[in-house]
Amino acid sequence: MNFEFFIARRIIASKDYKSSISAPIIKIAITAIALGIIMMLISIATGVGLQKKIREKVSAFNGDIIITNFDTNFSNDSQNPISKDQDFYPTFKNIDGIKHVQVTASKGGVIRTETDFEGVVVKGVGNDYDWEYFKDYLVEGKLPDFKGDLNEDILISEYLANRLHLKLGDKVTTFFLNDEVSKTPRSRGFNIVGIYNSGFQQFDEQFIITDIRHIQRLNKWEDDQIGAFEVFVNDFDQIVPIGNEVYNETSSTLDTQTIRQKYASIFEWLDLFDFNIIMIIGIMILVAGINMITALLVLILERTQMIGILKALGSSDWSVRKVFLYNAMYLIGVGLFWGNVIGIGLLLVQKYGKVFKLNPDTYYVNEAPVYLNWEYILILNGGTFLLCLLMLLIPSFIISKISPVKAIRFE
Repeated sequence: MNFEFFIARRIIASKDYKSSISAPIIKIAITAIALGIIMMLISIATGVGLQKKIREKVSAFNGDIIITNFDTNFSNDSQNPISKDQDFYPTFKNIDGIKHVQVTASKGGVIRTETDFEGVVVKGVGNDYDWEYFKDYLVEGKLPDFKGDLNEDILISEYLANRLHLKLGDKVTTFFLNDEVSKTPRSRGFNIVGIYNSGFQQFDEQFIITDIRHIQRLNKWEDDQIGAFEVFVNDFDQIVPIGNEVYNETSSTLDTQTIRQKYASIFEWLDLFDFNIIMIIGIMILVAGINMITALLVLILERTQMIGILKALGSSDWSVRKVFLYNAMYLIGVGLFWGNVIGIGLLLVQKYGKVFKLNPDTYYVNEAPVYLNWEYILILNGGTFLLCLLMLLIPSFIISKISPVKAIRFE
């Protein structure tokens, strides 16, 4: 039997321990650990969740890497076409980590109704378009199907539908500037088959989705001419090195840009979340550790006579220290248990109940997103446990300074 563990367990189970002077301090220490783990769980889950959600929304409208003609200046209007006949389409054979490649073309236009008008970007997509993200954003109707013959179906945002007083099934007329300014604008009639809401107003107020063949006809392009290739990667953290590989793989007439470059301000803001999360974790672990040090010192002071007796019976300083460290491990474990129960419970309520709302104008999302992953939860708990325990090694050295004779006579 482990002698030190046996003594520690008897101390924890004793009634005197629960009604002693140190009991309130111990409860405060356990509460500090529980609150610390709750704050750390919430900060990581919501911080990483917000980063992932915003990345997904930017990717949904642009892809992770955009390949265009050098002369487009990366505007939302596809001015100069590029051939769809490329070595890397439909798959990059020499680059690992690429999930999907799709073709798009965009053209600026104006939607006009009897009472209102609104400038928009009409984004044309083909039969290779990945609708995965828009399945989550769809609030009414269905997603367009462009695999068959050319049709007039469009997907419009809820934001534009509300501003223009449009509803599902309405027919909208969109006007496009002619290549020759002197000529009257050309128009196209579209049918609204679906309404989406991504919560990212910067995109919702601009984009409507239609068949790429409309853009090709408006621009008088050939069937194999498109505006851009959108490339999706498997791991977003590898977007920069993969983007460099894509740049080297494409011809000299094409240019590539990652969404981190195109929307640098957004991603610089998102990167600040990493620093904030690290600061919160550091502060919470420090506060929990200081409270545990205080509790350990009070426990040592309260059990001074027991320390003297154990030393008089032949126990080494390290053996006595282990008794109190086992005791501290129990207290840390209790704090972590209740912190995880409450913290994960609150996160699950937010994840499925969407209780806490956010202003989409500021945060680009309608509610606080939650990202739960058992890997980071286990690492967070293990790291907190070890760091708190390491912090307790230093104050436990005070036991080696206690004289057995003075300790036994201690009142």
